[in-house]
Amino acid sequence: MKIFMKLVLFLLPVGIYAQTFTHQDTLRGSITPQRAWWDLSYYRLAVKVNPADSTLSGTNVVGFIAIEPGEVMQIDLQYPMQITKAQFEEKPLSYERVGNAYFIHLPGKINKGEKAEVELAFAGHPRVARRPPWDGGITWSRDKSGNPFIASSCQGLGASVWWPCKDHMYDEVDSMIIQVTVPDSLQDVSNGRLRKVSEVGDGWHTYTWAVVNPINNYGVNINIGDYVHWKDTLQGEKGILDLNYYALWENEDPARSQFNQVKLMLRAFEYWFGPYPFYEDGYKIVETPYLGMEHQSSITYGNHYRNGYLGNDLSGTGWGLKFDFIIIHESAHEWYANNITYKDIADMWIHESFANYSESLYLEYYYGKQAGQEYVIGTRARIQNDEPIIGTYGVNHSGSGDMYYKGGNMLNTLRMVLNDDVKWRQILRNMNNRFYHQTVTTQQIEDFLADATGQNLKAFFNQYLRDTRIPKFVYKMDNGRIQYRWEDVVPGFEMPVLISKDNRNFEWIKPTSNWQSMEAIPNAKGISIDPNFYVEVQQLGMTKE
Repeated sequence: MKIFMKLVLFLLPVGIYAQTFTHQDTLRGSITPQRAWWDLSYYRLAVKVNPADSTLSGTNVVGFIAIEPGEVMQIDLQYPMQITKAQFEEKPLSYERVGNAYFIHLPGKINKGEKAEVELAFAGHPRVARRPPWDGGITWSRDKSGNPFIASSCQGLGASVWWPCKDHMYDEVDSMIIQVTVPDSLQDVSNGRLRKVSEVGDGWHTYTWAVVNPINNYGVNINIGDYVHWKDTLQGEKGILDLNYYALWENEDPARSQFNQVKLMLRAFEYWFGPYPFYEDGYKIVETPYLGMEHQSSITYGNHYRNGYLGNDLSGTGWGLKFDFIIIHESAHEWYANNITYKDIADMWIHESFANYSESLYLEYYYGKQAGQEYVIGTRARIQNDEPIIGTYGVNHSGSGDMYYKGGNMLNTLRMVLNDDVKWRQILRNMNNRFYHQTVTTQQIEDFLADATGQNLKAFFNQYLRDTRIPKFVYKMDNGRIQYRWEDVVPGFEMPVLISKDNRNFEWIKPTSNWQSMEAIPNAKGISIDPNFYVEVQQLGMTKE
């Protein structure tokens, strides 16, 4: 969740966007040879969080299987955190550090198909979150009673900001154990289901959480505070879904009221997207000292128990105050981010465009189609069209923040082109089934949508994802005829649109970049296009024969 995030890019004379990247960017963002040969199976993460000195220490057991022979593995951990020991079958391993990447030398070559595990010990003062969740790390704060109130947030920056892992999105563990030791006056809330709470003495206890579904690295979280906890269930599409709610004691009353929206959200999104993807791990929402994030099965919340985005309507239509933005947007990421996950952050639109669009679908479910459409159209005022939505591959670089509002409008436009609402809903549900618990590329999503709609969408996606120009419908009226075409479009862009010659009745036409002609109606002064299409319209001056 990176609302309003801006990245500094440089526009080259040829119109290509580029940025200077470093070797560290490549180590962080590419599938290096030291990553490629092994596939993650599980993590067993154990971490002690000390509020007194803002340190973390612990171990992480990395279970893996060799998909090719290999003997050097890349593990990531960012400064100032340090790996203090690496072991294989209880024997120490040598390693060297190159910036934020550690290269661990195994005692010999691991053969293809062989299963193994490496245990890593780590410690240090993790990076303090500067502006979470956009510029994350660990947030060390206190509640109104003076109790420590601590949370992690690390999308983009990476989970390796606080624990050692294979910090690339293409490879997810199949399951994970998360053990968090905190002072016994506090609780930890992490992903999955709570297995047990163990007293460890000297004023400390350990919370053990188990995740039994694949999980991406940035989705792993710790949330530590003096929480009140209550439970509920939802009879959902796959059966009974366990719901857990955590809020600071001082906010119990508003939290109990505001969190009633969770069930509303789940009913709407199961209708649109299919079953909640993590029944086995349950759903929980937990208060944090920052705005919120989509941590898998552990949605974090800091929207101050108000509707809208910190009380504001992002669409300017009034509809944005009908729901709590963080509950709706971040929970939508359970389908688009945690169920369907990008392989490379350059394709972050897969997460954010669909999550943004989900806000209008939520409104449509409860208030009707017009409400949802008014909302998504209203967000256009926030589109910058300054940089392409897709970022640079292999260097941990996401694209423009337009992936939110422009991405949502792109999907709304695609729905209009399809012109079949029943089929559109089925496409969204089938997508979550087809890519269930998978990491994907933009090309996979584009191909799926093209096949599902039965349309050639190559130019459509090139226009909205890889170009900054808004398609412009240009027309001119001349002696009872209308001439029209697309301008400011990529090669091959031939999107059909609904037009009206009288502002009442609409008909389909299929403009191209070449001039076409159609009959006008008497006394018509212009053409309008259904506002659900994210395009511009321009009438040129009259011409003479």
